[in-house]
Order: sequence, then C-alpha cells, then structure tokens
Amino acid sequence: MKKLMTSVALLLASTALAHAEGVLNLYNWGNYTSPEMLDKFEKETGIKVTVTDFSSNDEALAKVEAGGSGFDMVVPSANFVGIYVEKGLLQELDHSRLKNIGNIAPEWANPEWDPNRAHTIPWQWGVTGTVVNTAVYNGDINTSAIFLDPPEELKGKLNVVPEMNDVISMALKYVGSDQCTEDTEALKKVRDLLVAAKPSWVSMEYSTIDKMVKNEWAATSDWNGSAMRQRLQNPDIRFGFPKEGFPIFMDSVGILKDAPNADNAYLFVDFIMQPENAAMLSNFARYANGIAGSDAFMDADMKTAPELIIPEDVKDKGYFLKVCPPKAQEYYTAIWTELNK
Repeated sequence: MKKLMTSVALLLASTALAHAEGVLNLYNWGNYTSPEMLDKFEKETGIKVTVTDFSSNDEALAKVEAGGSGFDMVVPSANFVGIYVEKGLLQELDHSRLKNIGNIAPEWANPEWDPNRAHTIPWQWGVTGTVVNTAVYNGDINTSAIFLDPPEELKGKLNVVPEMNDVISMALKYVGSDQCTEDTEALKKVRDLLVAAKPSWVSMEYSTIDKMVKNEWAATSDWNGSAMRQRLQNPDIRFGFPKEGFPIFMDSVGILKDAPNADNAYLFVDFIMQPENAAMLSNFARYANGIAGSDAFMDADMKTAPELIIPEDVKDKGYFLKVCPPKAQEYYTAIWTELNK
C-alpha cells in the first residue's frame, strides 16, 4: 500500500509539472500585448500565456514586491528597472539561453539603467507628450502648456494621465528647471502651476483612446503610440512633442526571481526578440521596439507615422526619466499628494 501511495504521489507530482510546463503569466501595462503574437507563441510552443494588466509602474512594483503574485514576467519602465534589481525581484538573465539576444539594436543593448541587459530585454519605447483634437483647438500643440496652462478652448475638456514622474518632470522643464531637482523655489512653482491648472482638467485617467476618439475629451497628456491609435480612428487628433522637454521611455521585460514557470519565460523572452515577433508588438500597440530588423515586418503606416518620428527641432529636448534621490522624491510625492486632494 505504501508503495502504491508513493507511486500515486509521484504521478500527481509529474502531472502538476506537466501542467506547469504549459502556462506562463505576464504582468504588463494594459492594452499593450499583441493577441496575434500570443497566439503565435502558443501555437509554436504549446504554452498558454495569461496577461494581467497594470496601470502604473508603482502599482506593478507594489504587487510584485508583496510576493506570491504567481507572475513569471513583468514589464517595468527604464526608471524602475534599477529599483526591481536593487530589491532582488528580477532574475539575472542567462544570455546563453537566449539565442536571439544579438537581435537587440545596438543603441538599446547596453542602457544605463540595465548595463549589458543583465536583467531585461526590450519590449517597446516611445515618448510622452500632448494629444489634441485639432477640430477643437488649432493652436500650438507642441507645448506642455496644453495641460499646464490650458487654452480656453480646452478647459473642462482635458485629461491628464496620472503618471507622477511624467507630469512633474514635464512641469519642471516648463518652469525652466530639471527633473529630480531639490530647488524648493522651482518645486514651489511646479506645485502652484499644477494646482492652478487642475480645475481645467476634467479627469486624471489612464485609458485615453476611447474617450479621445469619441470626442469626450479634446486633449490629454499621453504616449505617442496611444496617440497614433487615436488618430487612426479620428483624423483630427494630433500628437505634440513639447518644446520645453518631454520624457522618453523604454519598457523592458524581465523574469521575476520567484517565477513559477521560469523555463517558459526564457522561451517567451527569446521569442519576442525575433524581428517578426517584435514587429507584432509594435503593430498592435503602435510603439517602436528595440529589436534590429523588425522594421521589415512593420505595417507601412508605422514607418511614416508623425507620432513616431521626433522632429529635428526638438530632438535634443527628449530625456529619460531618472530615479530621483530620496529628498527629491519626497518633494515629488508631497506635490502629487496635494494635487490629488
């Protein structure tokens, strides 16, 4: 009987393992993962990917840090990768298991926030700016004044995506300062500017596409890929690159330290570094990616989209968000708390 029970236990264990080998759990930004790409991965590997959405870097970090999430992979932005690494939340990648690692474009192969791509590989990248329905407002859209000092036509019709670091860094640039400053005079200007602007905002929401397309809002702060998706459904919509300065982001995927399906995660990470698969991500979410050769598989409209081509006169105005020192972060949080009262 003891031998029989042992055999049953081994059978159950092997059955559980076989089931685990067929699944994978991705924790990612909402509306950011190509269903076509997921279908292709499942057909090629037999592995079923479940995607759970998050709305912000802070939300994702808190969930992962709490432990026991069951997620295998997460997609943080550049300024959060170092935080995940410092907290021991990401595995160090074994590049020998990633035959497509050489497909990462040279400019993204050794970024400051993840030297030599030790912990993450590229997902997609883009910029934060302004999105305006030009049927409502036909003035200058290449300025953060759209949401920081809104023109009359946009007051009460304006959304701001509630990404603290984006909003405060853009406001600091607008007042002539820089991100992560501890200059209390500049920070006071930013606080006063945001508090004065907020009554002109109708909302602070992440889900922008549907409401912009349906003309429920006339403008929003937003990301360029989202803006392209809006324009394709409503030709009056335009994306602005603020001349005062605008954040550049890259979101990258890493395997979590406690990933229950790490072997499957390696297969997935390697899969999305194939150019045709990276292009599926871009064709869906409408952002550029960091994989060389993917352009050949891009939809034709991706290659000429004005949202994806940074104008020459503002190319030097883009900047990557930094992880601010504790004091600066304390000021940011205080401003954000007051703004959200």
